[in-house]
Parts: sequence; structure tokens; C-alpha cells
Amino acid sequence: MKMIKKALVLVGLLSLTILFIFAQQNVPTDENFEKNLINDYNVYALQIPMDLNFAGEDMPLNDPDVYERMDRELLVNTYWQSNGLLMFKRAKKYFPIIEPILAKHGVPDDFKYLAVIESGLTNAVSPAGARGVWQIMPATAREYGLEVNDNVDERYNLELATEVACDYLKKSKEKLGSWTLAAAGYNAGMSGISRRLSEQKVTDYYDLLLGEETGRYMFRIVALKEILSNADKYGFNFRDKDLYKNIPTYKVAVDTAVTDFATFAQNFKINYKILKIHNPWLREPHLNNRTRKQYFIEIPQDGYYATKP
Repeated sequence: MKMIKKALVLVGLLSLTILFIFAQQNVPTDENFEKNLINDYNVYALQIPMDLNFAGEDMPLNDPDVYERMDRELLVNTYWQSNGLLMFKRAKKYFPIIEPILAKHGVPDDFKYLAVIESGLTNAVSPAGARGVWQIMPATAREYGLEVNDNVDERYNLELATEVACDYLKKSKEKLGSWTLAAAGYNAGMSGISRRLSEQKVTDYYDLLLGEETGRYMFRIVALKEILSNADKYGFNFRDKDLYKNIPTYKVAVDTAVTDFATFAQNFKINYKILKIHNPWLREPHLNNRTRKQYFIEIPQDGYYATKP
């Protein structure tokens, strides 16, 4: 009985603590932004738009299997609110870098959402060895001209990696016949998708029986496209100033070795940490550059960081 009373006291204290935490939150007070965080939270079934597409290629939502799989991904990504809000924040920062490169190569703009599901727009590291926002494997990176070693790994250079992703996707589209299959091929490999199409005697991604990851792949992409294109519809509330901003930079050409990047950074009135934030492809505190290759190092413009070098 004493244990029960102690437990009730602890529950009461915990409840008071939770209420205190909510009471201390600073809810933004901009016009049309205030929300009642406690009482207005509800979970709803979602109405699936019947005109969803990827790169202009329609998703056959009249197929009950396709409909259910799309419903799953919209629900999972709508109600994973913390992750969803982070995607809005990062998209504001990184989409302006990715979009013009896709356009330059004639790759549909929808492929920026492939980068979202591959890495969450972070320099992710996969157990299989893929790296960077586009999750490129070492062999693929080298095949398409990126440098990958302990000193320099250009998979972490967003501009260069996006160029490689475009080249790969165009080749995949030519081989497989559609942008949807090209996107699936980015996950399972061109040969893997081609083989499964042949084995199962079908021509469309949505008719394929695939493993868990590749089977969900296109649905996840389209779900993120739908949510990130319709924030209000899916309950995401923010102001432009809540989103992350891309810091303007300029490029410094380097065609020699750099013995100490901490000193190098100080020459541009920044510190080593800031240099690495803008150049994650520099993997060590120095640059070997025995071949005298020309690299371009990004330096943030003055006035954006309070940290002293």
C-alpha cells in the first residue's frame, strides 16, 4: 500500500512538471501563428490526393495496393512531426543549391525529394559505405569522376555530388525508360531493377514485387514531395524566419598543398570549424594535393558568424 501511495505521489509530481514545462514554452506570437499546443492536438486519417505523380508520371492510386502503400507513407511522414519540420528547415537551405543543377541537366525538379529521403539533407553515412546528401557509393563516385580518399571525399561536396547524381539518373532513365524507374534504380541499381522487370514480366515500378526498402522508395519520395509542397494542409506551422538559411560564400582556388587548415581559415577571418562546415569534403586538417589539382574552397562572406577565429 505504501508503494502505491509513493507511486501516486510520483505521478502527481510528474504531471505538475509536465504542466510547468508547457507553461514555460515561449509560443511565437506572430499574427495567425499562435496555437494551443495542448488542447488542439488531434490525429486524423488523411485524405489521399488522387492526382499524385512523380516527375509528371502518374501514380496509379486506383490500385488498392498502391493506395494503401501511399497512405502508409503519408501517415508516417505527416505524424513524424519533428523530422518533418526539420525537412522544411533544411529544404529552405539546400534546395536553392540543388534545383538549378537539376534544371541545367534536364533532370526533373522532383528529384530533389529523392535527396530528402536518401539523407534527410544531411551528410549521412550508411553502413554500406554511401556518403553525403546523395548517398553515393565509393565506386560510383570514382566512376563518375569524384575524388574519394582519406584526405578528400568529394561526395560531401553538394554541388559536385548533385552533378554526379544527375549524370547517373539520366543514364538510368535511358536504360530503364521512365523517371520513376530511374529513381528506383538509384536505390536498387539499374541492373537490379532491369533484372526484376524482366523476371516478373512487367514494365512499371508499381507492378513490381520488391523488397521493403525499394518497395517503399517511390512512395516515400512522393509523400515528402506532397508534404513539403503543402505545409498548411499537413499541419506544419512555421514562419520564414524559422527556416535555415544558406550562408553566402565565395570560392578560393587552391592548387597547392595546405599544411594547416586552422591557419588557412584564420587568413580569411574564420575558424577551422566554420571552414569545415562549408567544406565537409576536406576530410583532414590538411590538404595533400600531390598532383597540384585545383580545388575550390568555400569561404563565408563577412558578417554571418559571431564566432571569432
